Amino acid sequence: MSVNYIPFQFPGLANVRCAFQIRAARPDGSYSDACDGGNISFSTTDDPNRVTGSRRDMLAALRARGLSAWAELNQVHGDALVFDPESVACEAPPVAEGDGMATSRPGLGLLIKTADCQPILLAHKSGRYVAALHAGWRGNRCDFPGTGVARFCARYGLKACDLLAVRGPSLGPGRAEFVNFEREWSDDFRRWFDPQTQTMDLWSLTRHQLRQAGLPERQIFGLDLCTASNDGQFFSYRREKKCGRQASLIWIATAPGATEYSGAFGHSATAGKSNDAS
Repeated sequence: MSVNYIPFQFPGLANVRCAFQIRAARPDGSYSDACDGGNISFSTTDDPNRVTGSRRDMLAALRARGLSAWAELNQVHGDALVFDPESVACEAPPVAEGDGMATSRPGLGLLIKTADCQPILLAHKSGRYVAALHAGWRGNRCDFPGTGVARFCARYGLKACDLLAVRGPSLGPGRAEFVNFEREWSDDFRRWFDPQTQTMDLWSLTRHQLRQAGLPERQIFGLDLCTASNDGQFFSYRREKKCGRQASLIWIATAPGATEYSGAFGHSATAGKSNDAS
């Protein structure tokens, strides 16, 4: 099955690349099951051999764009940020836990798996540092977009005003229902809650948290595609529960003819229960 993705590049930053996977339908437009269409996560009911095939196809499709290998985490809906992660093999699930990564290594992609949560990809204007965050609603509640930016900057000696961010396809304002708002959130988040529809505008909340962290408004981008509303394009946990995960990646492209990151196709070498739910 072919690999479909939306390519994205920050304006004026030619060597940093992003890719947001789109679910790939069969020739007749159908799917054999809820995980069919390119699922890249082993933490599902999908056949591991099919997952491995999808992962290999994704990596192969992006090699021409300067991606040599990728790093990923066992996402746990926390706020742990892993710096300079090792690459992982396509044939095995990741071991390290966390919900964010950052690196300065050319050719090494940072892969975030989602099925409604927000993939937030960050790059420094120098093109030398990138980061990727997995932010579900719990990530928003603990301000992972903001603390992730702060720790990314502290690690590499950067300024938040020099960062660019893009949020990938995720649960849109019209489908992010929270019937237990009073228990799950707090008054600090009430401005993003619509009591009539009992929905949260998580997209606007993330933009606010990135701005509060120091990113200028003009340097925050978003792919306003709702995963739950577009069942022909994306996996959605809210819509299907038992479903696959799509990939979002950011990497510093290797220059043509340059030596690729030595960890390519290598093997893999801090909160909550692991479920990779989105």
